Amino acid sequence: MTTKPKARKFRIRRNPNAPQDPAPTQAGNTVAAPETVATPEPLREGQVSSARETAASQSIEDIRKEGLTGRELRMARRMAQKHGLAPTSDFDAVRLLRAKGIDPFQRGSMLELVAGEGGRGGSGGSGDNALTTTSQPDEPKRVQLPQTVPTGQQTLPSTDLSPADRRADEITRIQRDIAKRRRRKLILLFSRLTAFVFLPTLIAGYYYYAIATPMYSTKSEFLILTADGSGGSAGGLGGLLPSQFATGQDSIATQSYLQSKDAMLRLDQDVGFREHFSQDWIDPIQRLSPDASNEDAYKLYKKYVKLGYDPTEGVIRMELSTADPAVAAQFSEKLIDYAEERVDELSSEKRSDAVRTAAQSLEQAKAERSDAQRQLVELQEGSILDPEGEVANIRSLIGSAELQLQEKQLALNTQLSNSRPNQARVEALRGEVAGLEAELRKQNARLTEASEGTSSLAAQAAAIQIAQADLATADMVLQSALEAKRQSEIEANKQVRYLTVSVKPVPSQDASYPRSFENTVLAFLIFAGIYMMISLTASILREQVSS
Repeated sequence: MTTKPKARKFRIRRNPNAPQDPAPTQAGNTVAAPETVATPEPLREGQVSSARETAASQSIEDIRKEGLTGRELRMARRMAQKHGLAPTSDFDAVRLLRAKGIDPFQRGSMLELVAGEGGRGGSGGSGDNALTTTSQPDEPKRVQLPQTVPTGQQTLPSTDLSPADRRADEITRIQRDIAKRRRRKLILLFSRLTAFVFLPTLIAGYYYYAIATPMYSTKSEFLILTADGSGGSAGGLGGLLPSQFATGQDSIATQSYLQSKDAMLRLDQDVGFREHFSQDWIDPIQRLSPDASNEDAYKLYKKYVKLGYDPTEGVIRMELSTADPAVAAQFSEKLIDYAEERVDELSSEKRSDAVRTAAQSLEQAKAERSDAQRQLVELQEGSILDPEGEVANIRSLIGSAELQLQEKQLALNTQLSNSRPNQARVEALRGEVAGLEAELRKQNARLTEASEGTSSLAAQAAAIQIAQADLATADMVLQSALEAKRQSEIEANKQVRYLTVSVKPVPSQDASYPRSFENTVLAFLIFAGIYMMISLTASILREQVSS
């Protein structure tokens, strides 16, 4: 829907001496030419001679009759507010603006006023589409069509800008500069991320997906058991502890041996560990150089031979990876055999030492028994053969002598109790009593007193009894030593540790390594972390230097 163009007509001061020449009209123009042309001084379209004359001749009713559109009225109100006027309505805004000498419907009116002050008339240079009429003092007023602004004549920005336009222009330039710096920083950030994170991650992913040689892993599990009746590594409490605790030290020692360089050298000597990983079809990163040292081979061995011990179950888990699944199973079986031999050898030294100790104890017991028996024989040779029997005989003699002495003393007392005893009988009894007392003293002296060159009979009997006790003790020690030696030999000849394979190594059909996706993600995280640490360090140092 379009609005029919209407010609605008303003009351312009007329010159009564000028001839009446009506201005031609043209359809489609938004501004009509004034009715008179002859004026004493040039007038511009949309400009009135004075505010007083306009206020006297223009009223709100006349403005209503002009048929102004709603857009023009709103534009007049905004312009009135911009110039600090207080109109009561849109038509009053038009009236006040015209009273002030401003045409609210002419965009270039202000520019024409400025140009008029400089002595030039405003016309097509304002850039409006409306028709513009100018009046010169010597020529009639004519209608000018919109003119095009010649390009290339003015390259500098115009200084005739309002503060709001200038501020908006500066804000636009600042925003463009900020956007430009942001784009430059984003480009630099993306370039650094590409160089230090994305490109290394892409190279790592390409290696894992296209270059890396697939490795086949073989898993096996085994545990160490103790023979019945053996104390194991826990000493006398071995029978009271569960098997996994009784053989814990042996399991840890076996795990350490399988991860040692000794096991690697033995595996290389038996089945060619280094030769397998030195083949040409293995990728250069995982390939072992043919002239590599034992340390390099051991690093590769620790990488592909992984062992773990579960102390709660007593199970040793082993995972071995090679480029050929059959070779992986063969290597696993060989390592299990090495582990079994090592387990049996762990207690061999202990058992051999037990046998040697038992043999030494037996020899010492035999020597002690020989010494005790020799001492008993020497004592028996230097004294009475049976001192105890001799002592018994002496004690029987002493007993009979004491009995006879009592009888003789009784008889003597009986004779002495008579008033007229037989003197001869009394003397005979007294002689017999004295003889029996002397015999008692002699026999007692044989028991307690030593003779020339020999000890007393009691001392000889005691020494012989001690020698006999030492001989009995030596016999008991000798018997115990014989039993210990026999038991040690039995323990040394039998196997006290057994390695039981619960999961046998089976060749795998699919490759287990490399894990391409996981390794690529891990590489990305590592490179990103390194870049972040370097960036944070650089920013902190830059902040410290700048401060």
